[in-house]
Amino acid sequence: MEQVTRPAWPGDISPRFNARMVGLLSLLTIVTGIFSEGVINDQLIGRDPAHVLANIVAHSGQVRLAYVIYMVEMACGVAQAALFYLVIRPVSRSLAFVALCLNLTANILKTGARLFFLAPFLVVAPAPLATVLDPSTAGTLTFLFLRLNDRAAGMGLVFFGFADIVTGYLLLRATFLPRVFGVISIIGGLGWLTYLYQPLAQSLSAYVIPVGVLGAVAITLWLLIVGVDEQRWREQAQRSGY
Repeated sequence: MEQVTRPAWPGDISPRFNARMVGLLSLLTIVTGIFSEGVINDQLIGRDPAHVLANIVAHSGQVRLAYVIYMVEMACGVAQAALFYLVIRPVSRSLAFVALCLNLTANILKTGARLFFLAPFLVVAPAPLATVLDPSTAGTLTFLFLRLNDRAAGMGLVFFGFADIVTGYLLLRATFLPRVFGVISIIGGLGWLTYLYQPLAQSLSAYVIPVGVLGAVAITLWLLIVGVDEQRWREQAQRSGY
């Protein structure tokens, strides 16, 4: 009986190449997120209700650029999640799929949040609403939109937290990556879960964000520079029937 050969698919690409692409996309996600959130949202717009409207008007070009960069960040995040699924799948196909779904949900929530980031342009000139709203009302609405952007993005971080915990378990069981990354991922995931309760997240953000970002950077650089142990990856994939 003639043997049927399975056609090639993306998983047939070198796992080390896939891992390095995951590292590259993760690095782009981190850099774009830090620029949009840390530079433009935090510094140029700020969190002062009395000044957010004036800041957006004064830096409208940079705010629109931040929105574009947010979209690039989310696109990189979706691609990274899909490729990481191919990398980690030999450990457990079912759990890798769960992690993929959680990551995709987080990216969808954060992408939707950026509608609120752009919403202030509906109430500032030359938008029609700007002619019927007094500056105080427009400023209040602008502040509300930006807080909704933060809260919706926080919902995404919760799903990233669950995804990181599942991913951490997979990394602990993986033979082709340092198991210490599993511990790092679980710690980062527990930190993101503080966003389940906003007051707790605000009080611990000075610790949660640096720990989460540094952990992600460590894993990202390893994947980008080293990739995976390809021989061990193929051995584990063969054992699991990948």
